[in-house]
Amino acid sequence: MKELFSLFLLATFLSSPLCAGNAVSEQPIKLGIDVLRENHTVLKGKRVGLITNPTGVNNNLTASAEIILRLPNVKLVALFGPEHGIKGGKMGNITESGTRKDIRTFSLHGAVKRPTAEMLKGIDTLVFDIQDIGARSYTYISTMRYCMEEAAKYNIQFVVLDRPNPLGGLLIDGPLLDMNFESFVGPAVIPYIHGMTIGEIALLLNKEMGINCNLTVIKMENWKRSMLWGDTKLLWTPTSPHIPEPDTPFFYPMTGILGELGIVNIGVGYTLPFKLVGAPWINANEIAYNLNSKKLSGVHFQTFHFTPFYGLYKDKECNGVRIIITNKRTYQPVAIGYYIIETLMTLYPENFNFSLIKTANIDMFDKVNGTNIIRKQFQAGIEAKGVVKAYQPALKEFIKKRTQYLLYE
Repeated sequence: MKELFSLFLLATFLSSPLCAGNAVSEQPIKLGIDVLRENHTVLKGKRVGLITNPTGVNNNLTASAEIILRLPNVKLVALFGPEHGIKGGKMGNITESGTRKDIRTFSLHGAVKRPTAEMLKGIDTLVFDIQDIGARSYTYISTMRYCMEEAAKYNIQFVVLDRPNPLGGLLIDGPLLDMNFESFVGPAVIPYIHGMTIGEIALLLNKEMGINCNLTVIKMENWKRSMLWGDTKLLWTPTSPHIPEPDTPFFYPMTGILGELGIVNIGVGYTLPFKLVGAPWINANEIAYNLNSKKLSGVHFQTFHFTPFYGLYKDKECNGVRIIITNKRTYQPVAIGYYIIETLMTLYPENFNFSLIKTANIDMFDKVNGTNIIRKQFQAGIEAKGVVKAYQPALKEFIKKRTQYLLYE
């Protein structure tokens, strides 16, 4: 784990003031929408299409759509919803319907994931205001990228209303995407945990992917890279059905990749999504002991038994662990996930074996990892320590490259 700690220190040194610590916001965070509300010059005289969902609110929970609708000399003409819909809470492919005839509504999660020429008709500016969770596989980044590309194609201005990365701006972990595995859950050559805001990601995408749209990022005020979500004093709006609470984004990168294999339940289908690892064939005491003996920084594994209400192992008692984060500033979530995979393969080879996994699950596992190298390393018997060590050089290069896109200290 020494390599991981050294990388964390490097990211801290290159991306933040030397005196940065647990920076609780002393002044209210002004989100991009709050800043826009005070000065909306960028939208004056424009017909606006807003890409948003229930997370698109200001620091008093007023919907961004409502705020933009009331701006003088601005006309809101269309709403676009990402995965889970404009209103949130939906699963699978989505169709949208609105209640106002003068504001068209469209889904960008279904058969169509990009705004079409017909959808963009009569729009001068696209505005993106959605809370991301800081993980590459969370599809809001892909939706933003697709919309930026279509904006460039049709010469439409693109405005991003910036928001905090819930994990803060220092944590970086996981392999970089290999563009051979580009997908809706892998849109760009960034690490799984990138430590950037959605506005910073937009700047990176625009240049690194050659999108070159007419991009404006409305910065936040009073946010610092060292701030975790709890430091911002902002209220949390669930970003999707399985990210209901402000601490859930911290667990998502630990177990989300593992969950794609469809072998163990990770709390999805129970009351603790992404916070559990369990299956009927696991010995809870055994796996907890083995994981805790690794002394992974920032986490503790508690024996846990649960019965999912839906999904994998529905109505079957699962045994395993509840993950407790003891230090959000030192833990390395993707690496921890790989140590969990290693432990499952070692303790339960007859149940947890890549040869037993369906092809579709293997494909999705590779896509969320952004590469098939991780799987092949495990199949070759490489320990988690070696898997994690192998992607450290690429992370160091990314830390240097991303500095040109950072908007906050």
